[in-house]
Amino acid sequence: MTLAHLAAPIILVLVYGGLAVGRIPGLRLDRAGIAFLGGAAMIVVGAVSFDDAFRAVDWDTIGLLVGMMIIVAHLKVSGVFRALGALAVEHAHGPFALLVATTALAGVLSAFLVNDAICLVMAPIVVDTTRAMNRNPLPYLVAAATASNCGSVATITGNPQNMVIGALSGISYPAFAAALAPIAVLGLVLVVVVVRIVYREEFTRAAVLDPHVLRGRPHPGQMLKASLTGLAVAIAFFLGVRPAEAALIGGAFLMVTRSLKPARIYRELDGPLLLLFVGLFIVVAGAERTLLTPDLVASTRALGLSDPWRLSALTAILSNLVSNVPAVLALKPFIPPLADPHRAWLVVAMSSTLAGNFTLIGSVANLIVAERARAAGTPMSFLAYFKVGLPLTALTVVAGTAWLAYGPGAP
Repeated sequence: MTLAHLAAPIILVLVYGGLAVGRIPGLRLDRAGIAFLGGAAMIVVGAVSFDDAFRAVDWDTIGLLVGMMIIVAHLKVSGVFRALGALAVEHAHGPFALLVATTALAGVLSAFLVNDAICLVMAPIVVDTTRAMNRNPLPYLVAAATASNCGSVATITGNPQNMVIGALSGISYPAFAAALAPIAVLGLVLVVVVVRIVYREEFTRAAVLDPHVLRGRPHPGQMLKASLTGLAVAIAFFLGVRPAEAALIGGAFLMVTRSLKPARIYRELDGPLLLLFVGLFIVVAGAERTLLTPDLVASTRALGLSDPWRLSALTAILSNLVSNVPAVLALKPFIPPLADPHRAWLVVAMSSTLAGNFTLIGSVANLIVAERARAAGTPMSFLAYFKVGLPLTALTVVAGTAWLAYGPGAP
């Protein structure tokens, strides 16, 4: 047994334990720092060489993330999101219509753009609107968070874990969307139904709303440019252009502007998320090289992961323990040997995303909405969210697994 064989499992346990807890006691390390430190430790102990560590990072995923961050940043800073939010909300003239508008907008935007960014924009709009109309903001905030998760299931660019799966699986953008978009649509319908039932007092208190949303200071020229670029990139995805290539070229084109300072765009980029990805890719590579023996791979067959129901359940549990991106990377070595890896990757994408609706801390999108609501003086409690998250997660994960197991695309 070499040092690498002895140290790699310890590093793996410490990293994933730190990701589950969110910090390391006594140190000011967040999840990104924990993952990055773990990757460096794998190199130090010899579990993976520096050159192999560099090759272990999936640069397609990193490139897609960076490109989409730049595109989303331009859409946000130019005022596109706030204008769309205002347009949708101002046409909602009753509480239920406002719920539907909030759910549809968060879900549809999250299907093509990173859901975390959509929540950053949607939460302030919901708070401002409901406060102006003297309504309870919680149902609409919960709807925005859960709808962003459900909508993001639909495409590879909907959330970070789907980006990883798209790069690792080789599934094309159109094929991914064709398989999972129906689940996303059903999820959005269920968000409306569950929120309407759980917060029935809000919707039985009849009112005719006349909402007015502050549109901010838009940049009309930049709004048009960002919108057309985003549309062109989305079309390129469906035409089969490599997602990372399309996103990076689109993002680079948007950087050529006279109206927006680059610093405003750079502030919107999520550097910690990129560090998290790089660190986790290296940690998983080190674990694969030192721990993934033929006997271990054979032993996982006893878990029956070729069964979509078992794989979905394991993914959902793991996602709530360590978060969805680490869960996907932890499952990475065990998916290719399965009988139908294509379907298995789709199950992992569906379950890891929808499981994020289970609790308030289940996804970054939920935490963003909760933090924005708290900052605006409208705290969202764990229980207020969980009353919707529990039934919604159960219904969507079961429905999604059934669709992938028995639906039109099932073998």
